[in-house]
Amino acid sequence: MSTEEHVWRAHVVRRLRERNRKECDNFKEIIEQNNRLIDHVAQLKADNLKISVENEQLRSAVSTGGTGSNVAIATLEKKLLSQQEELTELHKRKGENSQMIVDLNQKVEQQRIIISEKEHSLVEQQTNNNRLRAEVQLLHSSLEELKKLNNTMLDEHTALQLAFSSLEEKLRGVQDENRRLLERLMQYKSKDADKLNEENESIIRKRLPSIFRKRSAKLKRDLEDAVREPSSSSNAASSPGAASLQRNSSPAQFVGGLIGDEDFDEAAINGAMEAIGLDDNEYISARFTAGEIAENSRASIDTLKATGYLGQANPTKILMKFEAHENESHAVRWSPVERMVATGGADRKVKLWDIGKNSTEPRAVLSGSSAGINSVDFDSTGAYILGTSNDYGARVWTVMDNRLRHTLTGHSGKVMAAKYVQEPIKVVTGSHDRTLKIWDLRSIACIETKFAGSSCNDLVTTDSLGSTIISGHYDKKIRFWDIRTEKQADDVLMPAKITSLDLSKDCNYLICSVRDDTIKLLDLRKNQVISTFTNEHFKISCDFARASFNSSGLKIACGSADGAIYIWNVNGFLEATLKGHSTAVNAVSWSPNNNLLASVGKNKRCTIYSES
Repeated sequence: MSTEEHVWRAHVVRRLRERNRKECDNFKEIIEQNNRLIDHVAQLKADNLKISVENEQLRSAVSTGGTGSNVAIATLEKKLLSQQEELTELHKRKGENSQMIVDLNQKVEQQRIIISEKEHSLVEQQTNNNRLRAEVQLLHSSLEELKKLNNTMLDEHTALQLAFSSLEEKLRGVQDENRRLLERLMQYKSKDADKLNEENESIIRKRLPSIFRKRSAKLKRDLEDAVREPSSSSNAASSPGAASLQRNSSPAQFVGGLIGDEDFDEAAINGAMEAIGLDDNEYISARFTAGEIAENSRASIDTLKATGYLGQANPTKILMKFEAHENESHAVRWSPVERMVATGGADRKVKLWDIGKNSTEPRAVLSGSSAGINSVDFDSTGAYILGTSNDYGARVWTVMDNRLRHTLTGHSGKVMAAKYVQEPIKVVTGSHDRTLKIWDLRSIACIETKFAGSSCNDLVTTDSLGSTIISGHYDKKIRFWDIRTEKQADDVLMPAKITSLDLSKDCNYLICSVRDDTIKLLDLRKNQVISTFTNEHFKISCDFARASFNSSGLKIACGSADGAIYIWNVNGFLEATLKGHSTAVNAVSWSPNNNLLASVGKNKRCTIYSES
């Protein structure tokens, strides 16, 4: 410490000397000039004194007499005057120099004050410097400790990584073994099912021909009566045979007569159909193939199908028609628990409509989106509604209080579709940024991103747990995602880009609307297309046109660019064409609880159809 104090004092002395030298250098010339002036003044005073003595001598000489002395006196007086003027100028310059010295002294004092402040600041800086040196030493020591700790953590991480790799290999082995066992189990079950089917078919083949022959004549008579008198309500009420033509009657009941001696045959037919998995249409087609019904009776079957006798009736009557949005309407969806419809449009709003009250005023208007709505969907309880938008986001509202609960942002392209996964915990969204994102609504964060490689236009989930996500894309592919693993199932290629997907209630069948103006029906148990629906006048209206299953999964509806809605049954028969729109239809939705159909299109209107 003494050495540091000695160095500090020497530094201060050196600085003071430098300051004195600098200050003296600045005033050296003035001081020298002042000294010369002082010497000159002294010299002038001496000369003045000498002249005064000479003047007195001359005065005394003049008083005694002489002319030459007068000239000398005049000369001396002139000289004395000039000396006095010079003396006056010197006094003036002396005053100016004195004022300059005063000003310079003031500046010197100011510089001294500044120097003292800087010296005080220097002391503070030295104190801070010492404190920072101590902190740097502490940080160096803590850095060394962190390096040691980091090395330890790296070693532990390496060990854990090795353990994880070992466990992962074991898991893969267990999964492969599980897959092999599952495949073997499915093979065994398939063999058992094939064997059982063969046994049932052999039994049915033995019994069905005799049953069909016994019933063919009566079936032919009843079908001919139904064709001749399709609209005679009075005769239907009075005829016992026509009493079986009620809309809710099954084909088996329709072809049967009153209860009599042939009831055993009727029960046998129903049991046989159930045993081999025949539905009503397949039963009638089998009889056509066997030649037991005349070909000219085919028109009667078509008439019964179109009017709904062979299944649920078609909603052909316009129940309501109202203007849903200010601009084009894009999406429509029924509530799973109420007679309520949700619509979304280009006016950035989601609107709820109470169809049960036949109200043309919206029950609620859900705002929050900054761009047009592309899709809407309810959760299974009907308490929450999910909407996607062109502003790269998706939103969740509550139906009861119409409040915006969550806003999901993270996509870099417009979001086209969204569904609940493991509701109401998670949501999956598909976007034109070629990704699917899974969101946790508890943390309102994206927990997983799946890269599809193509713009997603629609998606569905296979069950309430959402274990499998099915997405349709612009690259003509349907992709299958299992959220429990990172693996992706085999894609299904369509002939053109996909506009929408919809699942049957049992999740076994998928319809896919394709831009080549067809609708494909896929069996998800085989992952293959089993039927194609089309019509010469049917045209897909846009790149996001939505098709829909009905609640039973036996009928398909889709809107067309000509303003019509086409309804097919799953066997490929076009049952009805609804003419309720004047412009292209963008989306349709079938009520899960009633035989009601909702549609929206480019003319801003929403149309509700019911049974006639």
